[in-house]
Amino acid sequence: MAKQIIMLMMAIVANGLANVLVKLGATSLGSEKKLSAFIVSSLKNVYIWSGLVCFGLAFVFYTIVLTRNKLSVAYPVMTSAGFIIVSLFSHFLFREDFSVMKIVGVAIIAVGIWIVSTM
Repeated sequence: MAKQIIMLMMAIVANGLANVLVKLGATSLGSEKKLSAFIVSSLKNVYIWSGLVCFGLAFVFYTIVLTRNKLSVAYPVMTSAGFIIVSLFSHFLFREDFSVMKIVGVAIIAVGIWIVSTM
């Protein structure tokens, strides 16, 4: 059971980190008007590539988790915990708003994760 929890945590962290890295990459791209220029810039961007690697790792870890756990438990935990991680990184790294309502929402999500994971 501990190994499954560790794998799920690794999948959650890798997925959250992937989203943050892709956002860093997207921020550094600027606003390319042509699709071809956007694609070329993206292919040269280390943050985009790092994000893709993290998405790949998240996929591998999550697939391992799904071989041993119920989808109806793993998916809500994966997505909800990922939302919490991304919200925190967004606030501290990108200076995005983290209002009282968002904090309440994150707390409700955390309670929901706990409820779903204990079923």
